[in-house]
Amino acid sequence: MAITAKNESKPRELIPAGNHVARCYQMIHIGHVTDKIQGEEKTLNKVRIGWELPNELRVFNTDLGEQPMVISKEFTLSMNEKANLRRMLESWRGKGFTEEQAKSFDITVLLGKPCMLNIIHRVSEKNGNTYAEVSSITPLPKGFVCPEQVNPILKWDYDNPDWMFFELLPDFIKVKIESSREYKALQEAVVAAQKQPQSEPDFPPFEMVPQDEMPF
Repeated sequence: MAITAKNESKPRELIPAGNHVARCYQMIHIGHVTDKIQGEEKTLNKVRIGWELPNELRVFNTDLGEQPMVISKEFTLSMNEKANLRRMLESWRGKGFTEEQAKSFDITVLLGKPCMLNIIHRVSEKNGNTYAEVSSITPLPKGFVCPEQVNPILKWDYDNPDWMFFELLPDFIKVKIESSREYKALQEAVVAAQKQPQSEPDFPPFEMVPQDEMPF
């Protein structure tokens, strides 16, 4: 009789389609990566933004109890007037950017900010699986309150890389980050620093401590 191992993992529950109160808690700067877009290879600077949905609570870990469902969306890190990121930000804030404001906008100000997400379900052309996607982002309507944040703020950037957070990322995101121009430059800098000769520490002249002043 065969002893057969099977993959009996349960399919991941989809976030229900519709409007959801949400709060931004995660920001991942992937960096410049090469993607094939409509058959053409392009190198684009990518960022991934994540939200928690505090009114959609589930038990993912019995030790932690109920936690909010989460969702993220990838954008090209561009404030061009036609860029999806700029359109999303203008919809979220309910106000357009002036060209002066759009020249340089630090998107980490989004962390901790509430909003309303519209979630839709799509079917993947690659594998036929249904997945949830952020369709639009708007300000919270008047009278709506976003519950207190549950997940800690999580951020990955190349100025101050959080390696503990990096190790917790899903493999597909880590692989994408590792393929980026910025990650490769970071690794080269680490290797170069390790090759630098280490100078001897400059110790002060040794002085005998009188026996009665010894700490033990």
